[in-house]
Parts: sequence; structure tokens; C-alpha cells
Amino acid sequence: MVSPEQLSLPLTVLLFGCGALVIAVAGSRLAAIADRLSDLTGLGEAVFGAVLLGATTSLPGTVVSITTALAGRADLAVGNAVGGIAAQTAFLVVADVVYRDANLEHAAASVTNLINGALLCALLALPLLAATAPEVAFFGVHPVSVVVLVLYVFGLKLASATNKAPGWTPVQTANTREDIPAEAQRSTRSAWRVWMHFLLLAAIVAVAGWVVGVSGIALVRHTGLSETLVGSLFTAVATSLPELVTAIAAVRQGALTLAVGGIIGGNTFDVLFLVFADVAYRESSIYHAISEQPLFIISLTLLLTAILLLGLIRRERSGVANIGFESVAVLVFYLAGLAILVRW
Repeated sequence: MVSPEQLSLPLTVLLFGCGALVIAVAGSRLAAIADRLSDLTGLGEAVFGAVLLGATTSLPGTVVSITTALAGRADLAVGNAVGGIAAQTAFLVVADVVYRDANLEHAAASVTNLINGALLCALLALPLLAATAPEVAFFGVHPVSVVVLVLYVFGLKLASATNKAPGWTPVQTANTREDIPAEAQRSTRSAWRVWMHFLLLAAIVAVAGWVVGVSGIALVRHTGLSETLVGSLFTAVATSLPELVTAIAAVRQGALTLAVGGIIGGNTFDVLFLVFADVAYRESSIYHAISEQPLFIISLTLLLTAILLLGLIRRERSGVANIGFESVAVLVFYLAGLAILVRW
């Protein structure tokens, strides 16, 4: 078993870089497979992106938060979890730039994505309530962790039901790209092979996530940087590379709803990192063990998500270089937030 305390700085950097590279390469294959599975299962790109693609590409981050929480690094675990959500929201700006035909949030109009965005805001508000409320825990786990899990499951059911029978639909324009399932060969053998390939890649990125988590703990020791900064900037971005790669790949393949749904769905799943970390952190509830910096990151992420929701609702057709106001605002606030955290 590799111990973070035994890693030298060169070995720490090497492990961190290799882990991030493996995550990026393996993640680059997930988009094409997920798009095919969305057609094979008949779930649609938005729901499939939120549930399976979002959860699978979040595996490295899950492993990092659990690993660091078990090591007693509360700020690093929470910073990684919520910092990843902020980074992935900023990744949508990159995907928006890659898609040159129109504003991505306009073209990928989806009621399911709106529901997942609203769900994400609710999920992010719960840890803030737990951290600022009087301390309470049962067997070291805060009741809010259970509420987060229940609300997440309820949100997925709501999104799935809305996808099947929407109460209203976005206005179709010349720039809207609908999620029209391709004709897929639904043989058991063909589906089995696709699923096996998908699960293999998921296992690879999970192991790479553990490597990034261990090296992230060592990075805090070697650099003297705060756990929140290392978690929010280094481990969060490294473990979020699948979301960036799959979003860009999905956009290039024309699966726009999958690209946006994968990011937002992955973000809602990432809130569950806090539940896993709360269980793994044995000293007390993790919400009462964190400092002010993780609370700042949670607040920043709420702001970024709200801006993204405004963009999805407003559906600006084109702005500067075919990106909407939401992309510009998300990028500005994200970079400003990181700058504040660095100078903290």
C-alpha cells in the first residue's frame, strides 16, 4: 500500500501526472460508448448523461474524496468534491467554444438538464446548511448526508419521468439540436460487449483516481499549499478531465444534449462525494470539520450553477464568438474565485 508520507516530491509529481493522463485517455473513450449506450437503452442522451456517464466519469473524484477523508483530510476531501463541480461547469465554456454553430446552451435545450441544474443547486445548499447549523451527527455521519442521497434519487426519478412525459418543451429553433436516438442493433451480444468495454474503462479511471488522491495528500505536505486549494485546483481538475474530454468529444460528434447532460449530471453526482466523505471521515461529521475555504468553494459553485441555469433558460442564440453571456460569466467568476483562494 502506497503511503503519502513516504512519497518524495519527484515521485509525487510523477504519480499525479500519470494518474491524470490515464484518466484523460480512458475518459476520452467514454463519450462515444455512452452515446451508443444511450441509444441501446432508449434512455436518451440527457438522462443517460446524467445517470451513467456522469457517475462513471466521476469515479476518480469519488475515490479521491474517500481516500483523503479516510486520511483525515477534511478540507482536501470537500475541496476536491466541490472544486470538481466548479471546474466541470467551467469546462462547459470550453465545449461552448468548440461548438462553432451557435451557443451550446441554446442548441442543447433540454428540460432534463434544467431539472438537473435546479437539483444541483438544492444539493449544494444542503452542505452549507449543515456546516453553519449546530453540530449534530449519528455515528459520525450528519443527517444532511442522508437527505442529500434521498434528494439525489428523487431528482433522478423526476428527471426520468419528465424525459418520458414533459410538461413543457423548449422552443425549437434552427440552431436547436434534438436528441434523436440512432438506429442501434439491440442484440444481446452487441450490448454485452459495449457494456463490458464501458465497465473496463470505469475501473481504469477509478484506479487512476486513487493514485491522484494519494499523490494529492503528498502534494499538500511537500508544497505547503492549503488542502482546499490543492483539492479545488489540482486533484479536482485532474479527476475532472474525463468530463472535459467527453464533453468536447460529444460536441464534435453532434451529441450536444449528452455533452451538457454529462457535465450537469456529473456535477449532481459529485455532490454525493460529500456523503461518501462524511461516512469515511471518522473523527466527526465532515461538515463541521472543514474551514471557511471549502464553504467559499461551495458558494462559488452555487453561483456558477445558477448562472448556467440562467443561460439554459435564456437560450441566447449567439454572443461573442458564438458563446452566450453565461459562458463569459462562468469563466470570469471561476477564475476570480481561484485567484481569491490562491491569495487566501
